[in-house]
Amino acid sequence: MKIPSEYQGRRVPDIVGAFSTDTAVVEPPVQPPLIDDSELLDSYSRTVTNVVGRVGPSVVNIRVHKTKTASRDGRPGQDSGGSGSGFIIAPDGFILTNSHVVHGAEKMEVTLADGQIFTATPVGEDPEADLAVIRINAAQQLPHAHLADSKAIRVGQIAVAIGSPFGFQQTVTAGVVSALGRSMRSQSGRLIDNVIQTDAALNPGNSGGPLVNSSGEVIGVNTAIILPAQGICFAIASNTAEFVAAWLIKEGRIRRSWIGVIGQNVPIHRRVVRFHHLGAESGVLVAGTEPGSPASRAGLREGDVIVAFAGEFVSSIDELHRHLVAKVIGIPSVFTVIRHTEKIEMVITPEELKR
Repeated sequence: MKIPSEYQGRRVPDIVGAFSTDTAVVEPPVQPPLIDDSELLDSYSRTVTNVVGRVGPSVVNIRVHKTKTASRDGRPGQDSGGSGSGFIIAPDGFILTNSHVVHGAEKMEVTLADGQIFTATPVGEDPEADLAVIRINAAQQLPHAHLADSKAIRVGQIAVAIGSPFGFQQTVTAGVVSALGRSMRSQSGRLIDNVIQTDAALNPGNSGGPLVNSSGEVIGVNTAIILPAQGICFAIASNTAEFVAAWLIKEGRIRRSWIGVIGQNVPIHRRVVRFHHLGAESGVLVAGTEPGSPASRAGLREGDVIVAFAGEFVSSIDELHRHLVAKVIGIPSVFTVIRHTEKIEMVITPEELKR
């Protein structure tokens, strides 16, 4: 084959390309730009740093002093103490913490983030929710934290804990929200609902400190750890904390109702459940009633099984406690009871729980 003069002296690949019948140009695929891991780490670091800078000044260390009771031989009791954390929720010195941190304290010393030390006075506490409010009198307006809406929390989001574990002030740990809607029993035995589980490391002394989101808002009050486990820690949701703190500041206590029942959870035979169209296969067995209590006066007997309150099914003692809130104090309420195999209804008027 005779090569045209205009192609003489050129390399073979150039000639082949010139006579090719395929005119499509194949370009190499565009590779996405590589993301430097250091940028992601720097961004995470900046987030945590900003959170600490925003909330850290409001976090305090609380030292409590208690006097033990005198011994049987007449010797005076010895002073004992402990420490925990808290955070300022109002610029005029109101501090939110755990009830178990300050309960029974005869003296409380609060150390601010800048090192100032104040003597605190109790405002109120709610052992059932393990929350308490104390107050310090400072001459200046104090930096305070803001409570977030805990309904907006999502599993997996960043959670930063700030507190004073073992007395080491302004200690920061970070993790994520591990789970929502947990329930935990307080020292009084009552169930605390909507507890947040986190893997942000907590230690003794973190109790009462804030659990904070990436926007620098408090989503929970750190309250408990499971000692044999690692990365399983709990915080009381901010919505619960806000509700309780508002009542403690207003009245110094939380009002709850009471009917005077000693109960335990029991299963109900399936035939009884089907026959009476019950909504659950368990209820609250009345093991006893306190003399003169609303339940006793209404005729509730030992051996009865409470299965509903005001038309809503009750399958456990904890569900019964959830119904016994302040708004039903003094309100005649219909209790549905299984007595032997018969379903009966009786009216009980809950009274205010006295401590």
